[in-house]
Amino acid sequence: MLVSVSHNKTLADIFYDMHLLFKYQGVDERFRTLAFQKASRVIRALPKDVASYSKEQLKALPGIGESITNLILEFLRSGKIKRYEDLKKALPYELLEMMDIKGFGPRSLKRIVTELSIKTKKELVEALQAGRITKLPGFGPKRTEDMQRGLKLHKVVEERMLLWDALALGEEVVAWLKDCPFVIKAEVAGSLRRKKETIGDIDVLVSCQEKNRKKVVAYFISGERVERILVKGDKRASVIIREQHRQVDLRIINEEEWGSGLQYFTGSREHNIHLRSIAREKGFRISEYGIFSLKDEKKLGGVTEEEIYTPLGYQIMPPEMREDKGELILSEKHGIPVLVAQEDIKGDLQMHSNWSDGLNTLEEISAYLRKNFRYDYIAITDHSKNSRIARGMNEKQLLAQMRAIKELNQRTGSDFIKMGVEVDILKDGSLDLSDEILSRLDWVTAAIHDNFDQDNTDRIIRACEHPYVYCIAHPTGRMIGYRDAYKLDITSVIKAAGRTGTALEINAQPARMDLKDDYVMEARKQGVKFVISTDSHALSNFSFMKLGISIARRAWCVPGDILNTSSWNEIETFKLQKRKNRDLQDAANVVKQEEHVLPEK
Repeated sequence: MLVSVSHNKTLADIFYDMHLLFKYQGVDERFRTLAFQKASRVIRALPKDVASYSKEQLKALPGIGESITNLILEFLRSGKIKRYEDLKKALPYELLEMMDIKGFGPRSLKRIVTELSIKTKKELVEALQAGRITKLPGFGPKRTEDMQRGLKLHKVVEERMLLWDALALGEEVVAWLKDCPFVIKAEVAGSLRRKKETIGDIDVLVSCQEKNRKKVVAYFISGERVERILVKGDKRASVIIREQHRQVDLRIINEEEWGSGLQYFTGSREHNIHLRSIAREKGFRISEYGIFSLKDEKKLGGVTEEEIYTPLGYQIMPPEMREDKGELILSEKHGIPVLVAQEDIKGDLQMHSNWSDGLNTLEEISAYLRKNFRYDYIAITDHSKNSRIARGMNEKQLLAQMRAIKELNQRTGSDFIKMGVEVDILKDGSLDLSDEILSRLDWVTAAIHDNFDQDNTDRIIRACEHPYVYCIAHPTGRMIGYRDAYKLDITSVIKAAGRTGTALEINAQPARMDLKDDYVMEARKQGVKFVISTDSHALSNFSFMKLGISIARRAWCVPGDILNTSSWNEIETFKLQKRKNRDLQDAANVVKQEEHVLPEK
């Protein structure tokens, strides 16, 4: 059966809810609000199930003291936390999630709930749409428009799963189905196999002997995490999974149809229609059952996916490319590239330690990555001082961290950790740290963390033109389901990155996935280099690298497009070229200025 997930997610969700419940109560509960927010982050990021930790080990975790440890132990004993259950009864629990939506804060929500006697999210949405909230003092049209926009954004994560969550659930379902003695093969299909950034329903394909189909369906619908059965048939079934409240669709095919079925249920609608049109023109018919000759209906293939493309004279392409964006033209010419893969990545160039807002020490990060990843280098890029909420470092603290990194490298006998920073791009496009400090660092990535409501095009372009900025982090600033990208002329930013030799980051954080694949493809065509970074704040975040790779693959990136597939010596060459570009530009500007002031002959 599909067994329950580890305790970490459930407990982290409870602590996050408790942080919201205390936040709703107001500033007097600020300490508890922050304490439970941190506890949620720490528990969610644990590398092992929280149940495997002793009481003393729990108390030693950052942000987990005696009282929260006792709550954890209470949960592990009984499956509940009494204080949490009491808080839920005293406050409008159903409305708590609204505080994570842009436009809604605890004070605003409390006023709406109190003054309009609202108890459910449905009632709140109806009051907003009917204009009742606009009539409250302090809630004008602009404010309620922001609320409407926030609700619309949040609908994305209500109705769809982020790719990271969908991958985890898909992998669990596939592993569970492979344990069924009647299943021959099992694999995810659909948009999840194509690695789209958000996923609706999860599609899983299974092959088995025809006589065992009903047994496979019975096995599928009987999982202990199955909340509800939607469809039960001979060749398919659909269920809702309890914890995630998400739909999983099972399709069963014969073993000899595995390749054709997998191809059919993977490609986008546009890709499949285009492929079937090509097949008809060439005298073939394609379906989930195989590829057939139109002349005599002879089956020509279907056991593997290659057997669908090969009779057409076409080259198979990776699932991520099957969106009908020109891949079939490339396939006809046998020009499908070898896309970047996990094994090509030589290092991670954005991560945060406990020197700013990360959870782990330099030593813990280094040891974990050396053990679990085959990286040649990493860059510690803690925040600069302008990011106060992230405990950003000033120049003195950064210099101290640089010394700590050098000492750690000396102790381990390597140059594994590179000294870096995620420096804030200030409102006018200048940087938060001096050139003297930036010039001493191995890696500088620059990012916007404030003033999201302004047009930030010129701000980012000016950062690209800085000689010590090697990469722009999460360039559009979007947070899927929570915050739109800020106003930005992305085409101008891409041109500036290409002109100055500045890399653009593909940020692999699940709610960021920024740049999105369409922008990466546009920039790749203009020769811009990319850095795939996890932006890790905890050890468990380093696995996000696969999300960044999926974005790059959807944009048809090969290893040469990704800077951190290079050796560190090659990255040093990239940095040197970046500074040369700036020097040449400065020289050209001087010549222009001199020509402007020369007297006419």
